[in-house]
Amino acid sequence: MPSLVPRLNHLAEGKQDVVIAFGSWVVGVLVYVSGMQVLLAGPDDTPLWIRLTELTVLCALETLRRKIPLALMCALAVVAVDLSFGPSLPILIIFTDFLYATTLYGSRRVSRLVMGAAAIGTISVVGLALLFSEHWRTAALAFALLPFVVTPVWWAANVRQQRDIADGERANAGQLAKIGDLDRKAAVAAERSKMARDLHDVIAGQLSAIAIQSEAALTMATADPKLSRKVLESVRENSVSALEEMRAMIGLLRADPSTGDSEIEPTAPARLAELSKLVESARASGLDVEVGSTVDQSPALPAAVDLTAYRIAQEALTNAVKHAAGGRAVLDISRGRGILTVEVRNDLRPGSGSGDDGGTGLGLLNMRERAAAVGGTLTAGPSGGGWLVRAELPLEGS
Repeated sequence: MPSLVPRLNHLAEGKQDVVIAFGSWVVGVLVYVSGMQVLLAGPDDTPLWIRLTELTVLCALETLRRKIPLALMCALAVVAVDLSFGPSLPILIIFTDFLYATTLYGSRRVSRLVMGAAAIGTISVVGLALLFSEHWRTAALAFALLPFVVTPVWWAANVRQQRDIADGERANAGQLAKIGDLDRKAAVAAERSKMARDLHDVIAGQLSAIAIQSEAALTMATADPKLSRKVLESVRENSVSALEEMRAMIGLLRADPSTGDSEIEPTAPARLAELSKLVESARASGLDVEVGSTVDQSPALPAAVDLTAYRIAQEALTNAVKHAAGGRAVLDISRGRGILTVEVRNDLRPGSGSGDDGGTGLGLLNMRERAAAVGGTLTAGPSGGGWLVRAELPLEGS
């Protein structure tokens, strides 16, 4: 289809030129037949068939008016013949269309040459007429011929300038549309990445804990009913918390951006104030969690940093439960010099691997992305025979 469009445009332009040429020929014949073609004083003694032949040849060349400069050079030859018999009005009028087409459709170089030639030629003809004409009517005729040369060139130059401006605006609009499309795609990709990260935190974190705790509850159901009940209570708490966060996320996705309305009331984002729930859930999963220090909530932490620290601690403890079940973990959260530091150390069981998300690395990747989103850094790796996750989150400018 794209290759067909230029061909159709070319055919349309060809038909337009034929219509213009035929219309010019009809009008010219009527002028010659009525005898109104005389420009100089006195009758036109040139035979009518010569005038009609000139007209026919010039109108036939007009169908090639976009073939620059071939059409203009041939038209000049016809005009020269006409001037040798005495200038006639139809030939000069049709020749102005060649000047117009050459200036408008020719290359920039040809267009500049035509404008320069028209200016120099007009000044030269007027000057010669004033200097060497013996009769005032000849000089007046030179001035009368000026519009036949100046007007079409000036008009075509203005049309061409406006066309170039419109082409430039269309090109700019196309570029802006491409940039806008790229921005939209980037925004969609970023939002999808954020949604994937949030879903991972909710699903992989809490549901992994539920799976581990359920397995533990089944194992100790008969051995220790009291402990089994405690584990099941933790399972229920994690389930309810996961459902609430999923409902909040669904409400956000179903919200109307234009009105801000949502079918589901959003819940408050998780904060470090709820850290005890994470610790109890990890302990219920069989991990011995020691809380070394926690941060003072006064003054209040920035919401983004608070949520990021909570998610990092949640993911680190979830990984510790997966890869060091029955082992020991130490959680430290400190605040100083404008930096909030989150550290989670845990033992590594033989064959437990790197402590990431089941070998996929999504857990570590999500933690790094969350830390980078608030301008912080995160490191994770072996440390002293165990595994250390350390995040440093700036409190100012988050």
